[in-house]
Amino acid sequence: MTPFIAAVDWGTSSFRLWLLDADGQVIAESRSDEGMMKARDIGFASVLDRHLDDVSAPAELPVVICGMAGAKQGWREANYLETPAALKELVENSVRIGAKRPIHILPGICQRDVRYPDVMRGEETQLLGAVAEGTRSGLVGMPGTHSKWVQLDEGRVTRFSTFMTGELYAAIAGHTILKLALADQPDASPDAQAFSRAVLRAMENPEQVTARLFSIRSGPLLGLAEAAEGAAKLSGELIGLELAGARAQFGRVEAVTLVGAGKLFELYRAALEAASMKVHPVDADAAVRAGLLSAGTALFGQAVAGA
Repeated sequence: MTPFIAAVDWGTSSFRLWLLDADGQVIAESRSDEGMMKARDIGFASVLDRHLDDVSAPAELPVVICGMAGAKQGWREANYLETPAALKELVENSVRIGAKRPIHILPGICQRDVRYPDVMRGEETQLLGAVAEGTRSGLVGMPGTHSKWVQLDEGRVTRFSTFMTGELYAAIAGHTILKLALADQPDASPDAQAFSRAVLRAMENPEQVTARLFSIRSGPLLGLAEAAEGAAKLSGELIGLELAGARAQFGRVEAVTLVGAGKLFELYRAALEAASMKVHPVDADAAVRAGLLSAGTALFGQAVAGA
């Protein structure tokens, strides 16, 4: 296989590079913990060059980067596009750097709404990949430490919202009275009835979530609940609260495109299905690769594949 581009997802604390052919097949990959925070000290160019050497990338191979390399604190700022934003405009507004080889950093997207000001960097490229694979309209959920919910309309991001659910879970489980109740418990299972019940309770009565959280401690203490269900209940309540918030902002929907992977993806999928919504799954890594490939094709054309 002939390399077409080097595709890079540069996060705050992680770095991922894939050598892709013109069809998006992975020829080689390289990963590390050299995200933006470390790369600021080491040097972004040095980090990139080392990973390119690790995968034996040709000297003039183009590079397309998404994520925090384009942040104000990153390698070179790629200014946000404002909603409503056509995802194809990511390519038109990319920032080029580098003399030895063409390197393009894709911008993020911002929402200048006094009620819901918001930003994303990295997720927009996953959305570009989802659109390239056929998801042009509808509600898209993107689980993570900071989950995103995005309204797409014919390849345009019309609005979106970020929920700090993952960070809230970590803070509550690790730094509140519930830390004792959750000690030594396994992670929540998407198959647990306690999880799905908690999701539905939170969606039906989101205003009672903070009261119910304390019952994760008091229920087992009084012999009224199983202590082993604590993690499932906490996860279900918080994800259900997020789904209630997304429904309040975007309205009721019958189907959701869910971009993610791993256990967290499965929890969100189970939560949505418990709420009688159909889920169209999209693998997060495949989506970001497809988005970077789409950008590379628009920037450099298929002719580069034979260079």
